[in-house]
Amino acid sequence: MTPGRPPSARARIARASGAERSGAGPFPAAPRRTSTGRARRENRSGWLLVSPSLAVVGLVVLLPFALVVVFGFSEIRLVDIPYLGTEPIEWSLENFRRAAASQAFWGALWTTVLYAGLTAAGSLAVGLVLALALRRPFAGRGLVRALLLVPYVLPVVAAATIWKTMLNPQYGVVNAFGRAYLGWDTPVGFLSTTTADVWGIPVPVALLVVVLFDIWKSAPLAFLFLTARLQSVPGEIEEAAALDGANRRQNLRFILLPQLRAVALLLLLLRFIWSFQSFDDVYLLTEGAGSTQVMAIQVYTELVTKADIGSAAAFGLLMSLILGVLLVGYVALSRRTDES
Repeated sequence: MTPGRPPSARARIARASGAERSGAGPFPAAPRRTSTGRARRENRSGWLLVSPSLAVVGLVVLLPFALVVVFGFSEIRLVDIPYLGTEPIEWSLENFRRAAASQAFWGALWTTVLYAGLTAAGSLAVGLVLALALRRPFAGRGLVRALLLVPYVLPVVAAATIWKTMLNPQYGVVNAFGRAYLGWDTPVGFLSTTTADVWGIPVPVALLVVVLFDIWKSAPLAFLFLTARLQSVPGEIEEAAALDGANRRQNLRFILLPQLRAVALLLLLLRFIWSFQSFDDVYLLTEGAGSTQVMAIQVYTELVTKADIGSAAAFGLLMSLILGVLLVGYVALSRRTDES
């Protein structure tokens, strides 16, 4: 290239391509160290922000669960607690073998499944009936809806006390009404009677009372969810069905119920999980009497009454395993509902 003459176009293109290959240019790229250091600082700040929550979860959830696992695979009673750490732990599957061979375990499991299933189905059915009955506007509908939520927001201790007072064999209003108007010869111990013959059919009295109590407490939640879903149903669909000659039964079967199917399935599974691990409702009413010994009360009995920590931990781990399977089903059903 001749000195004094400007570079040709070909020379400028060649020089620019060489600069790109060498990584240089009129606007040099930002150094990677700066972006990497910034990312590290952001990660460090994020870990610092979540570390208190992680510490709480570790102390409140993970550490107790780890101790339950240790107790479940070892022979430890309540009197052995002061000596923990001074002697080696003897690992064993004896607690789980005893649980598998125990009639109390299988009886509590069957009672829990029956109790959770009846409660889930009953609360969903009652909530659906209430949601459909209060769907159309009328005078005082807001007040009625507010009153329906009282059982759900009422503290469980107060609710159980009210029911125990009403069902008391000596001064309860239910027995007084039955003896005065229904011809009962003797008062009925609703919270302690295992079975009673009603028209020749054995009825689990105490378990049925506990189920009715839980339905009374949890039906308002199902009512809220189903009412919210009903309000989102387009009115044009029902108007078109009415123009085509559909009656109320057909409108309910072919329009409303399909719209509620996903929410109803989620409520059914979620209510079953909550009832499966329920303790306070049953214990406050019957304390496990009258064949209402559910799994949670059985764990409490093994721990407090029998002072057998290992057996109680094994029962709790088996219960957690069943709940884990139910939770996996709930998550899968939730994802399928979101996709649909």
